[in-house]
Amino acid sequence: MDYRRMTAPCGLDCFNCPMYQARDNEKLRRMIAERRGIPLDEAYCNGCRDEGGTIGFLRMTEPCNVYRCISAKGLDFCCECDEFPCDHLHPYADWASEVPHNTKVFNLCLIRRMGLEAWARDKAKNVKQTYFKGTFKL
Repeated sequence: MDYRRMTAPCGLDCFNCPMYQARDNEKLRRMIAERRGIPLDEAYCNGCRDEGGTIGFLRMTEPCNVYRCISAKGLDFCCECDEFPCDHLHPYADWASEVPHNTKVFNLCLIRRMGLEAWARDKAKNVKQTYFKGTFKL
């Protein structure tokens, strides 16, 4: 599996995302289309790397700032940058209950520490499950 291609430069794990999984799953695509109120042919995502830094179902017409930045610097992931973390990775509450944007920096730290393959295989799914279903622990 090409985890580099299926992991966004910001650390989001496309391979665990329902929008990405809907590419090859008609039932899931129908459910997403109905839930989001979007046409069936738009109810999936190829991942930002395959879409040039844009996400079709979000109606993005330009690449996000993270994608532009890593492209200009010739990097694969933000965690490879001397300026990591920067404001391009700032956590936002926008769609926080549905989209795990706030896991980006944590994922990137794990990628840097564990390596991409080990993170993708052993940790990424758990991070997403903890984000959505875990309880806050001090």
